[in-house]
Amino acid sequence: MPTDITTPDVPVSTPWEDLVTSALLGTDRRPLRAAGGTAAGPVALLDAAAVHTLRRRAALRPATGAVLPVPAPADPRPPLPAAARRRLAQLLADRSAPPSGGRRGAAPDLTELIPQWLASAHARGYRAPAELLPALLDAARARSDLRPHVLAFAGPRGLWLAGLNPEWRFALRASHRGAHRPDTADTEAVRRLWEEGLFAERVALLGAVREQDPDAARSLLTTTWSTERAEDRLMFIDSLRSGLSGSDEAFLEEALADRSRNVRSTAAELLSALPGSALARRMAARATSCVNPDRTGGDVSIAVEAPHECDAAMERDGVVPVPPSGRGERSWWLGQLVEATPLGVWREKFGGRTAQELVMLPVSDGWDAELHAAWCRAAVRQRDPGWARALLGAPSTPLANGPGTVSLAERSKLLATLPPSERALWVAGFIAAHGLSEAFQLLGVCSVPWDGPLGRAVVDALDIARDAGSYPWSFSGVMGLAERCLNPAEADRLAVLTTTPDEPEGASPGAGGYWSEAFLRLVSTLRLRAAMDAELAQDRQDRPGGAGTATGRGSDEAEGGRQ
Repeated sequence: MPTDITTPDVPVSTPWEDLVTSALLGTDRRPLRAAGGTAAGPVALLDAAAVHTLRRRAALRPATGAVLPVPAPADPRPPLPAAARRRLAQLLADRSAPPSGGRRGAAPDLTELIPQWLASAHARGYRAPAELLPALLDAARARSDLRPHVLAFAGPRGLWLAGLNPEWRFALRASHRGAHRPDTADTEAVRRLWEEGLFAERVALLGAVREQDPDAARSLLTTTWSTERAEDRLMFIDSLRSGLSGSDEAFLEEALADRSRNVRSTAAELLSALPGSALARRMAARATSCVNPDRTGGDVSIAVEAPHECDAAMERDGVVPVPPSGRGERSWWLGQLVEATPLGVWREKFGGRTAQELVMLPVSDGWDAELHAAWCRAAVRQRDPGWARALLGAPSTPLANGPGTVSLAERSKLLATLPPSERALWVAGFIAAHGLSEAFQLLGVCSVPWDGPLGRAVVDALDIARDAGSYPWSFSGVMGLAERCLNPAEADRLAVLTTTPDEPEGASPGAGGYWSEAFLRLVSTLRLRAAMDAELAQDRQDRPGGAGTATGRGSDEAEGGRQ
């Protein structure tokens, strides 16, 4: 390369900034001066720019090569069928489409079907297409409700990709599978990670060890317990719910004296779930001193004398002394004592009476609502289906006259302790007796797709509301839930409801058209869900190479290469 490159017109000392200014404004408005003082033209300007550019490049040092990431891990799951892959791409593309103006219209809302599609694909053991992983992670970043489904479906490659983009780091925080975890049999590696790892890694490690050896996990936790932050101690102690047994009692008893109120409360809750624990016995002794059989007049009833104080021993056992606003102190303390008492205590206290018999006994001085609500919480905490059935009562019973609580939130929790089929039957009976307006919260705890009796009860209730000319928008929530939860096989039976009915006198204006549109959307959504299920159920053996042939493996390697 020549050591001195010049132009005949513009001196090489002309600053680069002057060249840029003249190029932007034009040499007529901002001329450059040649060596003799004359104005240089456009050609001289370009020559000078070329010289400057060449000199700049000649002075550059080679850049250091970037460190390549480790290759994506293998995902042994089989690939999606082609039709299902196209469907996923369509669902993800629709997610970013602009809103169409609300829930009106007969077209299915594809964004609401994404969680169900992801759960079905993961349940069938498919792996996520490599080229759609970025769109999946973007969807999960925008919608936190999608994250569990996306992380399960995306698998190890999704977590690998999330580690390369700061915007997707939520995946590493949200998934214990994303944390590094050694072989739980390697005690030295376990100890080192427990002492030196990040919080997510330690939570994942503790959960993994707990699954294999609950006692070893608890021993690991004790080694650093006194030095952990309060919020970390709360997460760690909560992991003891898995595999909880009497062996954990000593550790949990010590945690009752923890500096954090939340840790103390969680320890007390776990101990109360152990009927044989010392705390459960202490709470039972307090509760049975407040709630006793009363045989005055020959018939047995329940006498209640709520505690008059909350002493230090009660506080140590998890009783919160200060009630919420608007709640009396004594009823607040009583509820906490009964909630933490093993339910079997009441059978012994009341002469062997069953849960059904106990909840039907009269309660003195208006304490029945407080006592029954506390029994409801105890049944949920102790996962006792017998008490749950007793407190729920018959689904046809008027809400105000039920044996348990009128709170639909509490009833939902009680229902969750029952087997799925029994749960669905109870809610179906409730809808038949009380309609849909009170049942929305209860439907949320029923397994999907809804069992036949439950699905028929929902459709019948919607049909009744339609024929009555009821205000249609008040049922939009249930209709949206039905689109996601009804069995797709119900589509043909619902087709007759898509016609516009005659509006009865006093009906909301336009109600018939709305109902027709809503049922059209419901039917089209159910049929779309059936098509999606068929695409996911497509036999992989029908494709060239099959699931286990070299062709299938080649597809996996090809996706890995695209990563």
